[in-house]
Amino acid sequence: MNSPAGSSDATPPPDPAPFEPYGLVQSRRIYESRWVSLRADDVIFPDGSAGVHHVVEIGPAVVVVPVLEDGRFVLIGQYRYPHGETHWEVPAGRLWTGEDLRESAERELREETGAVAREIVQLPGFYAINGISDHYANVFAALGCRLEHSTEHEPSERIVVKVFTRDEVRALLRTGAIVDAFSSLALYRYFDVLDRT
Repeated sequence: MNSPAGSSDATPPPDPAPFEPYGLVQSRRIYESRWVSLRADDVIFPDGSAGVHHVVEIGPAVVVVPVLEDGRFVLIGQYRYPHGETHWEVPAGRLWTGEDLRESAERELREETGAVAREIVQLPGFYAINGISDHYANVFAALGCRLEHSTEHEPSERIVVKVFTRDEVRALLRTGAIVDAFSSLALYRYFDVLDRT
């Protein structure tokens, strides 16, 4: 039996057929650090013309939506140096080399909020800026959280932890007050996949 129109259980359509990759002539490393690297790829476009494609290399990340045992959410107010502002976000961070995805999600949850989850559920992930990078965000919901530990922030982090009701989080999303794309998309994934009420 087919699912009704608009049903969240409908089978998604497939991806488009893949295009041929650009022809790669050479890659040049422009900058490299522990956190981010930049390379310039000399490529041949489909029409035969030559061009340069700059690629920002950032390792994969985990993004965690913390939900307390009573259904409230834990968000962090985090200062971001590039624009100098502080906004509400969910915990997120880089996956360490050799680290299991769920272990990474649990670590970020503990370090940034002091919470421990009863259950970690993986949600659909996403490419954060796929026009210039293959940086991938693995999304998780941390269910049945308890605030049991002190936070373990890095020296560069300026973070405050706050608990919000479900309606408050929805209001933050609806009004655009959550401006961090990682946080917005992870929360929307949570509401779409796990919270259908």
